[in-house]
This record gives sequence, structure tokens and C-alpha cells, in this order.
Amino acid sequence: MQLNLDKPLVFFDIESTGTNVATDRIIELAILKLFPDQHKESRVYLFHPGMPIPPASTEIHGITDADVANAPRFSEKAQEVVEFIGHADLAGYNSNRFDVPILVEECMRAGVLLDTKQRRFIDVYKIFAAMERRDLASAYQFYCGKELTHAHSAEADITATYEVLLGQLQRYDELQNNMDFLHELSKDGDFVDLGRRMLYVNGEPTFNFGKFKGQKVVDVLRREPQYYDWILRSDFLHDTKQKLKEIKLTMMMNER
Repeated sequence: MQLNLDKPLVFFDIESTGTNVATDRIIELAILKLFPDQHKESRVYLFHPGMPIPPASTEIHGITDADVANAPRFSEKAQEVVEFIGHADLAGYNSNRFDVPILVEECMRAGVLLDTKQRRFIDVYKIFAAMERRDLASAYQFYCGKELTHAHSAEADITATYEVLLGQLQRYDELQNNMDFLHELSKDGDFVDLGRRMLYVNGEPTFNFGKFKGQKVVDVLRREPQYYDWILRSDFLHDTKQKLKEIKLTMMMNER
């Protein structure tokens, strides 16, 4: 089977120092460019991120500070990368949420325009999620071989959820029947608050939204104390406000 293309399609994947698009940096960029006549061209770039690679990130992609010690900065290759991509559409796995934003951010930081207005974005993960249902009834059928009757009845749903977890542990040998392990696997970010307005970056509470996204909470509170008052007055979750109060209290106690 061949992809029906009216212009080139670039598949790309990024390894980075972390998952914060605003503050993290690209370490590795792999590009596969597919043309309408089906011929392919590919390139792989390794970059020095200009910052230490966190050990947690190295555990995921295996790239160390030593591996990139003599690699160029992204800014040195940004123009070459954009020219190779050309006017192609962009494709990846979960790329709309991460790979595209961080690539555009790095290009902007380097003063090079990667135009997004005239491109189509093909996210294989989103297609997967759209085509394979992920609701509880589907999971119950897949892992337990049963049809979920009375779906959306709270009692039926909790029983099915319990049985699905048992089924998952039985199906996948790599899953550990350990709540610490399952907790870590279930996380999709190290968030300070339930509203996901702040997250831990290298152990430091950091804003995850708005004009101060990517900046340490304590730095913003010192520099822009009115921002604290604005959050407390606005329609944020009570948990977010409480966590912010705790951060400010700890900051004040440390500065005495």
C-alpha cells in the first residue's frame, strides 16, 4: 500500500531534555521525508542542548551529556532543518501535542521560521485513539471478555474497572502487581496541583500556563507579587490556590 500524497510528507521524531515545550531543548531529531513518487530521504541530527541532560531523560532515550559534547547547537542547523522539511506536511506519533510545538519553538528561538499555516498535521497517535475505542466498555471486553451491562452506573463501572486492572496484570508480564509501580505508570506528568497549573521541573514548582509558563513559581512571586493575588481572585481550582499558598508560605519562611 502507498500513501496518496499531493506534496511531501515528513515523518519526524524528537528526543529532548524533557517534556516542557517552553523550557526543554531538542537533543535528537530524526526525519523521514516521503515524496509523492514514494521515494524517501532521511536525516538524523544530534544537538547539544546548551544545558545538562537530566538523568531521568537519559533513562528514556539513552543520550548522555558525553554523547552531545561535540554536537552543534540547534540554532546552527535550524535553517538546514527547515529547508530540508520544505513545504511538506508533518507526521508523527503524538506529534501534535509535543514534537510539532517544540520544533517550532526551537526554530523561533533560532530566528528561523517554520511556517505552520500552510501545512497539514498527521498524528498517528490521534488516529489510533480515534479508531480504537478507549472507553471502559471496550476495555472490559478486551481484557475480561465480557460485555459491560449498565454502563455508566457507578457501581457497575467500579466493578468493571477492578476486573480490568486484574486482567491487565494477567495479560502483561512487564506490569508489576505493585501500587508504587502502577502509580508511576499512571502518571502523565509531575504536577504540583490537581489543576495542572504548576508542575515540578528539576524538583522546583514551575508555572505550567500563561505568560509565566516555564518559570519557577517562587521567582514569579518575588518579581510579580500581584500575579499571586490574581490567581487567588480568579476561577482556579481550590487545590491550585492552596498549593500556591503553601509555596508562598515556604518561600517566606525560607527568606526570614
